[in-house]
Amino acid sequence: MRKLLASAGISVLGLSLTCVGQARADERFKGPDEDGTKPALAKIAGEGMMNSHAFEYLTELSDNVGARVTGTPEAQKAIDWGIAKMRGIGLENVRAEKWQLWRGWRRGTADAELITPIRHKLHVDAMGWTGSTAAGGVEGEIVPVNVLDLDHEMKEVAGLKGKIALVVAKGNPRRGGDTFARFGDFLRSAAKAGVLLVIGGQGGGKASGMNLTHTGILGFDADFAIPVVSMTAEDQSQLERYVNAGITPRARFNIQNTFTNGPVESANVVGEIRGRENPEQVLVVGAHLDSWDLSEGSTDNGTGSASVLGAADAIMRSGMTPRRTIRFVLFTGEEQGLDGSFAYVKQHQSELPNHLGDLVLDEGQGPVSEFQMGGRDDLVASFQPFSKSLANIREIKVNEKVESGTDTLPFSMAGLPGINMNQDSPDYKYTHHSAADALEAVKPDVLTQNATLMALAAFWIADRPDRFAVPWSRERTARMLREQGQYGFLKAFNLWPYGDLGSGEKSKEE
Repeated sequence: MRKLLASAGISVLGLSLTCVGQARADERFKGPDEDGTKPALAKIAGEGMMNSHAFEYLTELSDNVGARVTGTPEAQKAIDWGIAKMRGIGLENVRAEKWQLWRGWRRGTADAELITPIRHKLHVDAMGWTGSTAAGGVEGEIVPVNVLDLDHEMKEVAGLKGKIALVVAKGNPRRGGDTFARFGDFLRSAAKAGVLLVIGGQGGGKASGMNLTHTGILGFDADFAIPVVSMTAEDQSQLERYVNAGITPRARFNIQNTFTNGPVESANVVGEIRGRENPEQVLVVGAHLDSWDLSEGSTDNGTGSASVLGAADAIMRSGMTPRRTIRFVLFTGEEQGLDGSFAYVKQHQSELPNHLGDLVLDEGQGPVSEFQMGGRDDLVASFQPFSKSLANIREIKVNEKVESGTDTLPFSMAGLPGINMNQDSPDYKYTHHSAADALEAVKPDVLTQNATLMALAAFWIADRPDRFAVPWSRERTARMLREQGQYGFLKAFNLWPYGDLGSGEKSKEE
């Protein structure tokens, strides 16, 4: 617009264009009461709150499908289930969009016993995509390794040959994803040095307590030959007390897991409500269908998958059709490195200029507490009137934060709003990737409300008169990611495919 005003040289034209621009700007800040969407939203809210099937979907997924690690037959069963549910709801263009996982993995047995200074069973589970001990198990001394000084530990790793490494944290934590990435480097060094086994969860972290272990991946698309286990906080703390007292514990471990010889196939489950006016413009509404395998995967992320299906069902039952297309996606491979959502962005690269963003729920079992706009600070003011319209349901804040730990990140990296529906889930620290991740941890009324809020947000974004968002340029996106403190994380895992994140101000991590 600036070029047009400069070349015209006509003040009247400049004034008129300024007025038009102001009118359009004002249009962006209208809520459902002013933009004409409220009648449809009221019908959707009624269906969502009074006729919800979200908990029914979650019960089926938890009890009839169960754990669903990407690349396993159980995961394929979940994909088939998701396709059947979308078709039953009445979505259009339901399909499985296939992609390949670099390597498959299946959990085997995990047994451990403390030998000295006292004898008792240790509670452990293998971390995902990690290796096995010798067939009969291994026995060795337990020695500490400081996860906050891994550069030093890797220099001295030869001294750990034939020993069991107990990961402890001494000193000041490093920011961003650097510690997590360096932990992977340490595991590779430890395997080459002949370390028998490593005790330490994701990034070397200790479990949350309640005698629970927490499994998970140890890198993006990464596997490790060395066996790595999560140990309950109660057992690990005891080992740490021995070490701090100058006692060297000795223990026996037998860990058996299986890798595939090559890539395995997976798929995202996709279905649509086609837009009535601009069907080529697409809002993705998603959650990840895959889970870990210590329990049913109900809170991570069965709640999200059930919310996606519940949201689609509420909109369909309302009889309302949005101006633009809502594409519901159940991603797989999230737990291995957001693989399904990265595959989606790659497969739909040519369509991304017509995407409005994606809306994801993946923060456990609690009620929605805020909408995070995925770095798009230009959209916060636009979204707030809608958020305020939800006050009779609950107060939900809006901010510009990027959530990099779920399927919003690939969309944020593409310059689109990766909108995370953050949740207030204090018990998630116990159910996350643990044996407590079961249906009993979920309250039906909270799930019903979350699914309804997802339906309302999706429909409002897709139906409002003005288009909600267009993608930012690569340069502007890079600046945003740097300003949002994502530089270290993306750099550590080589997730940003375009070289440097830009020459703007340094990130919070640098």
